Amino acid sequence: MTSRSGRTVGWRQSAGLTDYAAAVADMEKRVEAIRNRSADEQIWLVEHPPLYTAGTSARPEDLLEPERFPVFRSARGGQYTYHGPGQRVAYAMLDLGDRGRNVRCFVSFLESWIIETLAAFGVVGERREGRVGIWLPATGSRPESKIAAIGVRVRRWVSFHGIAINVAPDLSHYAGIVPCGARGFGVTSLADLGIEASMDAVDESLRAAYAKVFGDPTIDVNR
Repeated sequence: MTSRSGRTVGWRQSAGLTDYAAAVADMEKRVEAIRNRSADEQIWLVEHPPLYTAGTSARPEDLLEPERFPVFRSARGGQYTYHGPGQRVAYAMLDLGDRGRNVRCFVSFLESWIIETLAAFGVVGERREGRVGIWLPATGSRPESKIAAIGVRVRRWVSFHGIAINVAPDLSHYAGIVPCGARGFGVTSLADLGIEASMDAVDESLRAAYAKVFGDPTIDVNR
Protein backbone atom coordinates (compact mmCIF):
# COMPACT_ATOMS: atom_id res chain seq x y z
CA MET A 1 0.00 0.00 0.00
CA THR A 2 2.79 2.41 -0.81
CA SER A 3 1.68 5.96 -1.57
CA ARG A 4 1.82 6.94 -5.24
CA SER A 5 1.86 10.64 -4.38
CA GLY A 6 5.58 10.85 -3.62
CA ARG A 7 4.82 12.81 -0.49
CA THR A 8 6.81 12.28 2.70
CA VAL A 9 4.97 11.08 5.79
CA GLY A 10 5.60 13.17 8.90
CA TRP A 11 6.65 11.25 12.01
CA ARG A 12 5.52 13.06 15.16
CA GLN A 13 6.03 12.10 18.81
CA SER A 14 4.38 13.97 21.68
CA ALA A 15 5.93 13.87 25.14
CA GLY A 16 3.84 13.43 28.27
CA LEU A 17 0.10 12.77 28.23
CA THR A 18 -1.97 14.22 25.40
CA ASP A 19 -5.53 15.36 26.05
CA TYR A 20 -7.86 13.15 24.02
CA ALA A 21 -10.31 15.84 22.87
CA ALA A 22 -7.42 18.07 21.80
CA ALA A 23 -5.88 15.17 19.88
CA VAL A 24 -9.12 14.54 17.99
CA ALA A 25 -9.39 18.23 17.11
CA ASP A 26 -5.79 18.19 15.89
CA MET A 27 -6.45 15.14 13.74
CA GLU A 28 -9.57 16.70 12.25
CA LYS A 29 -7.53 19.71 11.10
CA ARG A 30 -4.76 17.54 9.70
CA VAL A 31 -7.20 15.32 7.79
CA GLU A 32 -8.74 18.35 6.09
CA ALA A 33 -5.30 19.72 5.24
CA ILE A 34 -4.19 16.37 3.78
CA ARG A 35 -7.35 16.21 1.71
CA ASN A 36 -6.65 19.71 0.39
CA ARG A 37 -3.02 18.79 -0.32
CA SER A 38 -1.86 21.59 1.99
CA ALA A 39 -0.16 19.27 4.51
CA ASP A 40 1.79 16.02 4.48
CA GLU A 41 0.44 12.75 5.75
CA GLN A 42 1.38 12.06 9.35
CA ILE A 43 1.92 9.34 11.94
CA TRP A 44 1.42 10.80 15.42
CA LEU A 45 2.59 8.89 18.51
CA VAL A 46 0.95 9.80 21.82
CA GLU A 47 0.00 8.58 25.28
CA HIS A 48 -3.30 9.63 26.83
CA PRO A 49 -4.43 9.98 30.45
CA PRO A 50 -6.73 7.12 31.56
CA LEU A 51 -9.99 7.19 29.58
CA TYR A 52 -12.48 5.08 27.66
CA THR A 53 -13.58 5.71 24.10
CA ALA A 54 -16.78 4.46 22.51
CA GLY A 55 -16.59 3.73 18.81
CA THR A 56 -19.51 3.79 16.40
CA SER A 57 -20.50 0.20 17.28
CA ALA A 58 -20.22 0.55 21.08
CA ARG A 59 -22.95 -1.17 23.09
CA PRO A 60 -24.13 0.42 26.37
CA GLU A 61 -23.90 -2.89 28.25
CA ASP A 62 -20.16 -3.06 27.51
CA LEU A 63 -19.45 0.02 29.64
CA LEU A 64 -19.23 -1.71 33.01
CA GLU A 65 -18.00 1.19 35.17
CA PRO A 66 -19.14 4.46 33.59
CA GLU A 67 -17.86 6.60 36.47
CA ARG A 68 -14.35 5.16 36.56
CA PHE A 69 -12.74 7.28 33.85
CA PRO A 70 -13.92 9.92 31.37
CA VAL A 71 -15.80 8.39 28.43
CA PHE A 72 -15.45 9.92 24.97
CA ARG A 73 -17.72 9.20 22.04
CA SER A 74 -15.55 8.59 19.01
CA ALA A 75 -16.21 8.61 15.28
CA ARG A 76 -13.79 5.72 14.77
CA GLY A 77 -15.07 2.26 14.01
CA GLY A 78 -15.29 -0.36 16.74
CA GLN A 79 -16.62 -0.57 20.27
CA TYR A 80 -15.25 0.41 23.70
CA THR A 81 -11.52 0.66 24.23
CA TYR A 82 -9.16 1.99 26.86
CA HIS A 83 -6.31 4.48 26.52
CA GLY A 84 -3.87 5.37 29.26
CA PRO A 85 -0.26 5.80 30.34
CA GLY A 86 1.99 2.99 29.21
CA GLN A 87 0.03 2.43 26.03
CA ARG A 88 1.46 3.66 22.75
CA VAL A 89 -1.20 5.12 20.49
CA ALA A 90 -0.22 5.71 16.87
CA TYR A 91 -2.61 7.89 14.92
CA ALA A 92 -2.33 7.29 11.18
CA MET A 93 -3.43 10.19 8.99
CA LEU A 94 -2.84 8.82 5.51
CA ASP A 95 -4.28 9.52 2.07
CA LEU A 96 -5.94 6.29 0.97
CA GLY A 97 -6.80 7.95 -2.31
CA ASP A 98 -3.14 7.43 -3.16
CA ARG A 99 -3.16 3.92 -1.68
CA GLY A 100 -5.79 2.02 -3.62
CA ARG A 101 -8.97 3.21 -1.85
CA ASN A 102 -9.39 -0.12 -0.08
CA VAL A 103 -10.25 0.19 3.61
CA ARG A 104 -10.07 -3.55 4.28
CA CYS A 105 -6.59 -3.65 2.75
CA PHE A 106 -5.59 -0.64 4.86
CA VAL A 107 -6.70 -2.37 8.07
CA SER A 108 -4.70 -5.45 7.05
CA PHE A 109 -1.64 -3.24 6.65
CA LEU A 110 -2.22 -1.79 10.13
CA GLU A 111 -2.39 -5.34 11.49
CA SER A 112 0.88 -6.18 9.75
CA TRP A 113 2.44 -3.01 11.16
CA ILE A 114 1.60 -4.11 14.71
CA ILE A 115 2.73 -7.70 14.12
CA GLU A 116 6.09 -6.54 12.74
CA THR A 117 6.53 -4.14 15.68
CA LEU A 118 5.86 -6.86 18.25
CA ALA A 119 8.18 -9.28 16.46
CA ALA A 120 11.12 -7.03 17.36
CA PHE A 121 10.48 -8.01 20.99
CA GLY A 122 10.07 -11.72 20.28
CA VAL A 123 6.27 -11.57 20.47
CA VAL A 124 4.23 -13.39 17.81
CA GLY A 125 1.02 -11.41 17.36
CA GLU A 126 -1.86 -13.01 15.51
CA ARG A 127 -5.01 -11.99 13.68
CA ARG A 128 -8.37 -13.51 14.61
CA GLU A 129 -11.27 -13.93 12.21
CA GLY A 130 -14.21 -11.81 13.35
CA ARG A 131 -12.21 -9.99 16.04
CA VAL A 132 -10.43 -6.68 15.67
CA GLY A 133 -6.88 -6.14 16.89
CA ILE A 134 -3.86 -8.34 17.47
CA TRP A 135 -3.99 -11.33 19.79
CA LEU A 136 -1.78 -13.80 21.63
CA PRO A 137 -2.85 -17.43 22.04
CA ALA A 138 -3.67 -18.90 25.44
CA THR A 139 -0.67 -20.27 27.32
CA GLY A 140 -0.72 -21.83 30.77
CA SER A 141 -2.94 -19.77 33.08
CA ARG A 142 -3.25 -16.85 30.65
CA PRO A 143 -6.31 -16.91 28.39
CA GLU A 144 -6.21 -15.82 24.79
CA SER A 145 -5.43 -12.14 25.15
CA LYS A 146 -5.44 -8.92 23.16
CA ILE A 147 -2.24 -6.90 23.08
CA ALA A 148 -3.11 -4.24 20.51
CA ALA A 149 -6.24 -2.49 19.27
CA ILE A 150 -7.21 -0.99 15.91
CA GLY A 151 -9.86 1.65 15.34
CA VAL A 152 -9.95 3.85 12.27
CA ARG A 153 -12.12 6.33 10.46
CA VAL A 154 -11.83 7.29 6.82
CA ARG A 155 -13.15 10.64 5.59
CA ARG A 156 -13.03 11.36 1.87
CA TRP A 157 -10.30 8.73 1.63
CA VAL A 158 -8.10 10.20 4.37
CA SER A 159 -7.66 7.98 7.44
CA PHE A 160 -7.39 9.00 11.06
CA HIS A 161 -7.39 7.42 14.52
CA GLY A 162 -5.27 4.26 14.29
CA ILE A 163 -3.65 1.65 16.54
CA ALA A 164 -2.79 1.18 20.22
CA ILE A 165 -0.14 -1.20 21.57
CA ASN A 166 -0.04 -2.15 25.25
CA VAL A 167 3.53 -1.58 26.39
CA ALA A 168 3.13 -1.29 30.16
CA PRO A 169 -0.33 0.11 31.02
CA ASP A 170 -2.24 -0.66 34.21
CA LEU A 171 -4.24 -3.62 32.92
CA SER A 172 -6.72 -3.35 35.82
CA HIS A 173 -8.09 -0.26 34.07
CA TYR A 174 -9.64 -2.50 31.43
CA ALA A 175 -12.06 -3.85 34.06
CA GLY A 176 -14.40 -0.92 33.44
CA ILE A 177 -15.30 -2.06 29.91
CA VAL A 178 -15.66 -5.10 27.71
CA PRO A 179 -12.72 -4.29 25.42
CA CYS A 180 -13.89 -4.13 21.81
CA GLY A 181 -16.98 -6.12 22.80
CA ALA A 182 -14.94 -9.35 23.05
CA ARG A 183 -16.19 -11.16 26.15
CA GLY A 184 -14.32 -14.10 27.65
CA PHE A 185 -10.85 -12.98 26.56
CA GLY A 186 -7.94 -11.38 28.37
CA VAL A 187 -5.85 -8.26 27.83
CA THR A 188 -2.08 -8.31 28.01
CA SER A 189 0.97 -6.11 27.43
CA LEU A 190 4.68 -6.40 26.82
CA ALA A 191 5.28 -5.82 30.53
CA ASP A 192 2.69 -8.47 31.44
CA LEU A 193 4.66 -10.90 29.28
CA GLY A 194 7.82 -10.09 31.24
CA ILE A 195 9.30 -7.94 28.46
CA GLU A 196 10.92 -4.72 29.65
CA ALA A 197 10.57 -2.36 26.72
CA SER A 198 10.87 1.41 26.92
CA MET A 199 8.45 3.56 24.97
CA ASP A 200 11.40 4.84 22.94
CA ALA A 201 12.31 1.27 21.97
CA VAL A 202 8.72 0.59 20.92
CA ASP A 203 8.70 3.80 18.90
CA GLU A 204 11.87 2.75 17.10
CA SER A 205 10.29 -0.60 16.28
CA LEU A 206 7.11 1.10 15.09
CA ARG A 207 9.07 3.29 12.71
CA ALA A 208 11.15 0.42 11.33
CA ALA A 209 8.04 -1.73 10.92
CA TYR A 210 6.15 1.11 9.24
CA ALA A 211 8.91 1.48 6.65
CA LYS A 212 8.83 -2.27 6.02
CA VAL A 213 5.06 -2.57 5.70
CA PHE A 214 4.08 0.72 4.04
CA GLY A 215 7.32 1.61 2.30
CA ASP A 216 6.89 5.37 2.77
CA PRO A 217 9.75 7.80 3.48
CA THR A 218 9.26 9.53 6.86
CA ILE A 219 10.58 12.75 8.30
CA ASP A 220 10.58 13.95 11.92
CA VAL A 221 8.15 16.74 12.70
CA ASN A 222 7.26 18.48 15.94
CA ARG A 223 3.84 19.85 15.12
